[in-house]
Amino acid sequence: MNSGAGTIALTHDSSARNAQALAFLRIGVGLFFLVFGEYKVFGTQFTLHGGFQFWINRFLNDGGAYPFMVSILRGFVLPHATPIAFLVAYGELAIGISLILGLLVRPASACGFVFMLTLLFSSDYPGAAAPFWQYFGASLSHSVFALCFVAFLLGNSEQVFSIRAWRSRRIR
Repeated sequence: MNSGAGTIALTHDSSARNAQALAFLRIGVGLFFLVFGEYKVFGTQFTLHGGFQFWINRFLNDGGAYPFMVSILRGFVLPHATPIAFLVAYGELAIGISLILGLLVRPASACGFVFMLTLLFSSDYPGAAAPFWQYFGASLSHSVFALCFVAFLLGNSEQVFSIRAWRSRRIR
């Protein structure tokens, strides 16, 4: 049944419900990334006035970086902080737009997954003496998004509530 918006109407069919649930999750994650990227792109604090460097230094000083990431953050990321800050800002915005519109979802999800792993290893280290379970607890802010990106990579989240779905219905 066509809802008039170029998507499948809400239904009781389990495959359609699954497609709708995955699309809803895709759009929700996209909204988060749109907000994350928007303030960084349209403001200058993060990209041009030390906001990015503040966070990297905080990760380093607070012991949040996994030991293998410390030299990468100090030796590569901080010396190239401004271009990387712009990459982060525009990358988050692009991921958000892509997920909301349902365009290039898999490439955006692959980039989002790599980004979440990078953040996880840069900021979520619970410490060498932490019990095993704390590694998972410390990573929740990034691992949950990483798992969402895996779901978008494996699934077909642009099947409904997307530009592609709208266009394919409109052409018929």
